[in-house]
Amino acid sequence: MCGIAGAALKPGTEVPRAALAALATALAHRGPDGEAIETSGNVALVHRRLAIIDLISGDQPLRDDAGVSLIANAEIYNDLDLRQELSGYRTNSDCESALRLYLRDGVAFADKLRGMYAIAIHDRRDGSLVLARDPFGIKPLYLAETANGVWFASEAQALIAAGVVPAAVSASARDQLLAMQFASTCAFPGIDRVAPGETIVIRDGRVAERRRRPALSFAPAPTSEADALAAFDRAFNDSVRAHCRSDVPYGMFLSGGIDSSAVLTAMSRQHDAPVLAFTAAFPGTDAHDERAVARAVAEKCRARHVEIEVGVKDFWRTLPAIAAAVDDPAADYAVVPSYLLAARARSEVKVILTGEGGDELFAGYGRYRSAVRPWPFRRKPWHRSAFAGLGMLRSEPTDWRSAIDRIEATVTASTRMSAAQAIDIAAWLPYDLLIKLDRCLMAHGIEGRVPFLDPKVAQVAAMVPDSLKVKDGLGKYLVRRWLADALPGYDAFARKRGFSVPVGAWMASEGRRVGPLVARQPGIADIASPEAVVDLFAVGDDHTAAARWHLLFYALWHNRHMLGRKADGDVFDVLSA
Repeated sequence: MCGIAGAALKPGTEVPRAALAALATALAHRGPDGEAIETSGNVALVHRRLAIIDLISGDQPLRDDAGVSLIANAEIYNDLDLRQELSGYRTNSDCESALRLYLRDGVAFADKLRGMYAIAIHDRRDGSLVLARDPFGIKPLYLAETANGVWFASEAQALIAAGVVPAAVSASARDQLLAMQFASTCAFPGIDRVAPGETIVIRDGRVAERRRRPALSFAPAPTSEADALAAFDRAFNDSVRAHCRSDVPYGMFLSGGIDSSAVLTAMSRQHDAPVLAFTAAFPGTDAHDERAVARAVAEKCRARHVEIEVGVKDFWRTLPAIAAAVDDPAADYAVVPSYLLAARARSEVKVILTGEGGDELFAGYGRYRSAVRPWPFRRKPWHRSAFAGLGMLRSEPTDWRSAIDRIEATVTASTRMSAAQAIDIAAWLPYDLLIKLDRCLMAHGIEGRVPFLDPKVAQVAAMVPDSLKVKDGLGKYLVRRWLADALPGYDAFARKRGFSVPVGAWMASEGRRVGPLVARQPGIADIASPEAVVDLFAVGDDHTAAARWHLLFYALWHNRHMLGRKADGDVFDVLSA
């Protein structure tokens, strides 16, 4: 897993070497094991390597005598299968299969890939640059179309650091972030996300072609519970096996919930050595302590269990660094434990498996059950802004949900439940959960892998009828049923509690101190009444926790990514500077 960047400029335009060096520096945390810059005419490729597979000969760019070079931020899980049908390999790098497919299939090469990837291919035969991103959007890729051509990078902040576009914030994305904790569009004007599943062809410094492959199309079909369980068992075990392929140490994040427990169970089936499992807890708070359940799961799976306690001091100490890492902002509470778990894990592993995607594919959220209720009791997700009724913003945004509405309008599904799932897979999953996971882990040079978000597992999720997703008021019924058999003694049918992080209580503990600091930040003063912000933090009740958290996160994010201020020190040091 790595960081990639580069440019395809207009003919006759030289790619500035200083900008390429700046891109490489800005992405250094994504690839501490090596750096390469390749230029050919008006096209340049930048690669920072995090060595996971083929440590000896896997340096990039990967090249072919035909005049094609590839750089990738990728893990290709069907690499071994592709090697049986393709030829010409020179390395053991899994990413070389993408190069061989391109040489055979052209721009349709990504259709045959199973994995997570952001790929750039320079084809000197016609001067084109091809960019491709995996269908779920697991790995990030950003694009900037400028007057002199097209630039790309694994992180938006790298394009700003290289001077490709100026630092500015999109009012629309900001309003979405404040209302919902994530934005369906990039926060920086002039920078676009390459869409999940999209392949883009650039010629003569312009985007010439775009094609997109969806992650999955829900088509529930009648099937027995036994057949569905067998299909899930085959697909999930195969996915976990593929996701464990690595030439470096790996582990997993264990919450004790259904998804992470399923991942650990499948991992333990395939390995004699104990799996390394990391769990976060929040002692001294009202947050549900999952350590007892996680310990029991780890013991049953013969895992080596590492517990990390996250407290209020950790929150105030690390939040500026977290906001700096999440350049494409996602104000998800779970950024705090995710970042701190990665900081602990980095001393022992370079790869972490997690349970992201299980809720979206197999209907774990309560909003999916809400989607099938009769109309008077049905509610859209994100139907209410975090600032609704507070009267503190200088102007109340009215179109913060419009981007989600547009996504909803494009969804085609045979049931209301699968339509709700499809919306989450198109918006919530790539623009919140996967951004959070990528940035928190890559800030520490760790690759995150998500075995639920695999084409074989997704195919099972697409065909499972709603009755096997939600049963007796419980979501993820099929996964629960599988786990009950695979891990005897685990209460797979316990009510979902969700992963709670006590940021509300932590903020309340210093509300009167931090409120005035937040209120005076330029990014906050532009959008809200300072007096109202101070009052909001002083009260510190549960009803306003989301609004306070979004303001605090945005203040720190704006300081770093808009004003260019350092993130050194704790929240109070940074906001007092």
